[in-house]
Amino acid sequence: MIDELSLSIPRHALNPRHAVRAGEVWRLLQSAAVAASSRHGWPPERYRTSGTGFIVAHMVVVHHRELRDGETPTATTWVRDFRRGMLSRREIRLHCAGVPVVATSQQWVHVSAAAMAPARASAEMLAAFQPVTVDHEPVVMPAVTKGTGPSWRLEFRCWHSWMDVLSHVNHPTYVDWCDEAILQRLATLGADPTLLVPVAEEIRFRRGVLAGQDVVVESHLSGTADGDAVCTHTITADGVIAATATTVRRLTEGSLAALLA
Repeated sequence: MIDELSLSIPRHALNPRHAVRAGEVWRLLQSAAVAASSRHGWPPERYRTSGTGFIVAHMVVVHHRELRDGETPTATTWVRDFRRGMLSRREIRLHCAGVPVVATSQQWVHVSAAAMAPARASAEMLAAFQPVTVDHEPVVMPAVTKGTGPSWRLEFRCWHSWMDVLSHVNHPTYVDWCDEAILQRLATLGADPTLLVPVAEEIRFRRGVLAGQDVVVESHLSGTADGDAVCTHTITADGVIAATATTVRRLTEGSLAALLA
């Protein structure tokens, strides 16, 4: 089944330009996935009582434009496949007044909440999340022209208040970290960080980040995509790789790639 859901933009999602931050777009997408799951009989409470859940393994997001204050996006979402009863791909498209705004393809892993290990979904869940075949444009990262640029790093200790219901950092926070690395770099270079605009991002998650761990975001200007800056990020927690990410970003004015170089 294809679900359509109306979403609302919270005030805290806005940056100083009254545009929605990339990490907050990811949270809207997560809200759409949760709402669709609930509509099919699996609200958060049912996962809790069943001792299971879903974690994201891989996610690609393309921003056709920024979401703005006062807009009411509609989400169209469906399950693309559910392989081996453990690996589910969900597609979500956000649009405003029928105009595409954001597209994502998400790879979710069904896990045992206690062991945080892949677990086969129950027959009831598999019946609820029947895959749907939809003729749609695939969500892919922009073509990259590789280059050699500078590297920089962001270091911090993971906050306890970042823990989600599975006692690890929720996946949109990784986008916040990647963008914060770029924003701090812009501030160091004397540029206005508020001018940053999301174009696309891809993250592959390897393990959860826990409260109290020392986190390092190693960022590198690795090329351009149609003139936009492409940065690669390696996120480690206590020295172990937790995720790798690629972000494509531009500025509302001027060249981000030239500035970072």
